Amino acid sequence: MKQPIWLIAVLVIFSITFTACANHEGSNPSQPEKIRVVLDWTPNTNHTGLYVAQAKNYFKKQGLEVQIIQPGESGAEPMVASGQADFGISFQENVTHARVQGVPIVSIATVLQHNTSGFASLDSKDIKRPRDFENKTYGGFGSPVEKQVITSLMKEDQADVDKVEMINTGNVDFFSATKKEIDFMWIYYGWTGIEAELRGEKINMIYLRDYDKALDYYTPVIITSEKQIKQNKEMVHAFMKAVSQGYQFAIDHPDQAADILLQAVPDLDPRLAKKSQAWMSPRYQADARVWGWQKEEVWSNYAKWLEKHGLLEGKFTPEEAFTNQFLPEGEK
Repeated sequence: MKQPIWLIAVLVIFSITFTACANHEGSNPSQPEKIRVVLDWTPNTNHTGLYVAQAKNYFKKQGLEVQIIQPGESGAEPMVASGQADFGISFQENVTHARVQGVPIVSIATVLQHNTSGFASLDSKDIKRPRDFENKTYGGFGSPVEKQVITSLMKEDQADVDKVEMINTGNVDFFSATKKEIDFMWIYYGWTGIEAELRGEKINMIYLRDYDKALDYYTPVIITSEKQIKQNKEMVHAFMKAVSQGYQFAIDHPDQAADILLQAVPDLDPRLAKKSQAWMSPRYQADARVWGWQKEEVWSNYAKWLEKHGLLEGKFTPEEAFTNQFLPEGEK
């Protein structure tokens, strides 16, 4: 299977340019520890808890000085794996593939409890179920998982995936793409779907989780490296205590949390940030015991789905890919 570009970058950086993380244990205890958190994309409401923790001095109270940065072309995973960042925002999909390839990154919290992504199309395209993908054009980002997800959904709906034209559009804007040759794309409703509401664009949404339990995986997640967990456990605990407080504040006070995000990232559309935050906040924790909690069965189910469809090359051990030990309630 052809590996995605981000994973190739992880392997190259990890195997060739692996750099030692700063030795936090040897730092001056009277000075705050400087750490870096790399996002998965431009700042949005997936990241609100981080900005709240920063603005309300939750990090500072834990003795941390946190810099939130955006990723390079290769993404957050290689930066965390190589020690260029202490923590990052990733996805269960990426962590799973990285672990199989021997890249020692670990998920330490999920931002959302359920997968809010799915295939979206303008209402005028009349795509209301996977069967309707036939004779349509899909605009994707170039991952082999995309075709298999579409195949799986269409098979369940007794449809033929060979009747779908798939085009790699990269990170093109959903609204401009679907007004031209593209009929449907994979989006996150909490941002792009909310933007459609504000634009007055009616869209049809086919959520992955509605068609296959295994596709209700964690996305996004917060990651660190095995090295950080082993050498700087107290720092990881401190970081996650502050982050948990940040997301809990966003759960309890979505409007104020949106204001904090907008203050930190003034280029965001205020209407979109506010409306997205109102939609996202109750979904951060949802039906979990605490914010960030992860279940082994969610990791296992997705890996089994990948194996079933020939998309996982190598051995995957779910209990090594994630941990709840740094959340307020501790162990798994």
